[in-house]
This record gives sequence, structure tokens and C-alpha cells, in this order.
Amino acid sequence: MQEAKGTALVTGASAGIGAVYAERLARRGHDVILAARDTARLTALAERLRTTHGVGAEIVTADLTRDADVAALEARLAQDPAITLLVNNAGITLKGGLLDNDAEAITRLIALNVTAPTRLATAAARAFSARKAGAIVNIASVLAVAPELFEGAYSGTKAYLLNLSLALAAQLAESGVRVQAVLPGATRTEIWEKSGASADALPPEWVMEADVLVDAALLGLDRGEVVTIPPLADEGLWQAYDGARRALAPHLSRREVAPRYRS
Repeated sequence: MQEAKGTALVTGASAGIGAVYAERLARRGHDVILAARDTARLTALAERLRTTHGVGAEIVTADLTRDADVAALEARLAQDPAITLLVNNAGITLKGGLLDNDAEAITRLIALNVTAPTRLATAAARAFSARKAGAIVNIASVLAVAPELFEGAYSGTKAYLLNLSLALAAQLAESGVRVQAVLPGATRTEIWEKSGASADALPPEWVMEADVLVDAALLGLDRGEVVTIPPLADEGLWQAYDGARRALAPHLSRREVAPRYRS
């Protein structure tokens, strides 16, 4: 049996990236709390993890667009000292473009992709920093830095998660709490079919399998990376992008407008 490593809370754990995270973390010796809407899938996954890896596996049926369900997980993070890792994975995209969707669909997108992970990350950060240990993983997207490639509301939610992660990592740097943003590219999961698209329509060399993605992301977490981009071969490209962004910071707030805006 693996050495106990505390409990990992994984949202969106019934399929795709979340289910792979649950399996990999159980393999590493974590007990797991699996949160998603599909009780039957969660139950089957939890039983498999108990049998295969000998870990504790609890399921929480939750719709994270509902305030009460988010609040229940917030309370669990605040009150359960066994939880050492949060994986904010649950997310959706729109079916079609922004202009093809009504207010309800857009509100649901923001609730699941922005509001819920923000609340859960905040609850985890408070609990973990008090104990000076723990890790928060936010599943963002490469679209966070390439918004023109896809529908803007979805990519905007992923840019938000990247910003949240960067700010939390800086805030918690001396606390012993790690924060990681994972930026997948196109990954073979059910989100494609749910959005009315297909990963098979993309060039095969663009589409990563979920298990390959998660293995790379966990290696990045082990290495202490704040931002992990599994498909990016040239790390220098990210470093140049991030360096340029940081170089802007000292110049962004001034009493007077820049000379180029003076009439």
C-alpha cells in the first residue's frame, strides 16, 4: 500500500482530465474526494480506485453552478485537515460562439469556470496557508494566452484562472502552499462533443490524450512550476512572454498620460 499523502479534492472528476487526475493521485497514495454531477460514474470510479490502489475514495454529487453545492465544498476544504490538494478541473464551454448563446448559458459558463474555482481556491488557500502546506491546481487552457484562436468568453474564463493562479502563487509564496496553473492545448475529452464539435476535426498532431496531459502536469507540479504548458516544447517562448509581461508592470500606473496620448 502507498504511503498516505493526504486527501485530494478533484472537481469534474467523473470523466476526462478530472478522472485521470483522480487515478494518478490515487496511484501516488492520495485518498480522493471526487466531485461532479454524474453519481453513477463517480461511484464506479471510486470503487475502482479503492480496489486498485487501496485508497479512500469518497464521492460528492455536486453541480458547481449551484451556490449550495459550492458552499458545501468550501466548508469541506475549511474543516477537513486531511485535504492537502485541490484540483480545480470542472469546466464547460459554450455550444457555438458567444453570439449563438443566451444569457443563461453565458451565466452558467462563468459560474462553473470562474466563480466556483475562485471560491474553492480561496477556501483552500486559507486552510492550507494556516497549516503551511498544500497545493492548489487550476486547470486553465493555452487559450488564456491565445484568445483569438477560439470563442472569447471561454478563453476569457481561462485567462482569469491563469491570472488568479499567478496572483495566488505570489501571495502564498512564503506560506508553504504551492499554486499551479495547467494550460492544456486541445485535449481529447468529452467537452468537444458537449460543445457540438469534435476533436477529430483537428489535425491529429494537435490533440493530446488526457492521461499524457495529466502525467506532464503532475511532473510540473513536482518541479514547483507555477505555470505548466504540457504541449509547449520551447520553454523559452513562455519565459519570453512572461518576461515581457512582467517588464510592463513598472510602467502601467502614472499620474500623467504617456506623451503619445497628448494632443
